[in-house]
Amino acid sequence: MKNPSKRSFRASGKTNIAVLLGLGTLLLSACTAVQKAPITLADTHCGLIGKYCDKLTPGGKGQMGLRYVRPDVNWSQFNKVIIAPVTYWGSEEAQIPQSDRQTLINYFQQSLKENLGKKFQVVDEPGPGVMTLTVALTDAESATPVLRSISMIVPQARLLSSITRLATGTFPFVGGAQVEAKLEDSVSGQVLAAIVDKRLGSGSATAGFQWRWGDVQSAMDFWSESAANRLSDWTSGKEKP
Repeated sequence: MKNPSKRSFRASGKTNIAVLLGLGTLLLSACTAVQKAPITLADTHCGLIGKYCDKLTPGGKGQMGLRYVRPDVNWSQFNKVIIAPVTYWGSEEAQIPQSDRQTLINYFQQSLKENLGKKFQVVDEPGPGVMTLTVALTDAESATPVLRSISMIVPQARLLSSITRLATGTFPFVGGAQVEAKLEDSVSGQVLAAIVDKRLGSGSATAGFQWRWGDVQSAMDFWSESAANRLSDWTSGKEKP
């Protein structure tokens, strides 16, 4: 007669392995809250960065979608930053309620302040060594919470979502946002850098439980953290633009 305890141990072991694998997949998928979306000059508004739009070139791996960096900048001279009020430049067709629009702008402003404040002194007045960062949210698309949750959690639906991503480049029911930003010398007004970027929600299972603007907020956090880290690397000489 077979030992039932061994069968139980094997079954328990298989269950534990399955649980661990499932948790591992969940944690890995949660590591990336947003994904880079393709963007071309035709997709840009250019209202904020003006003539520098023509100077934008596609960013490489780990960089923004479109970028311009002035080649002759002495980055080591900068150690402070002014963060101009974030604005919304999206079209009326986006149909974002005014209350939600203001909530997103306020959130973005606070995210920039918190992240850049970790690397630089945030100030209100122009002066030597002070950069001015101006950011505009130019598009925002909400996720569909219930359908998003189903597509991320239910195995069969998640499989279909993965197939959709292979065909279209993005998961279904996710939100996303597009941003324009420019960095200037606060004294001379010289444009030091400019970017246009677009991010979409990822296939994270945990993201299915966010509110409908959760992907947009994740994109804002990503941009804020990236700006702080990249500018810190440039001004410290750790990395060249």
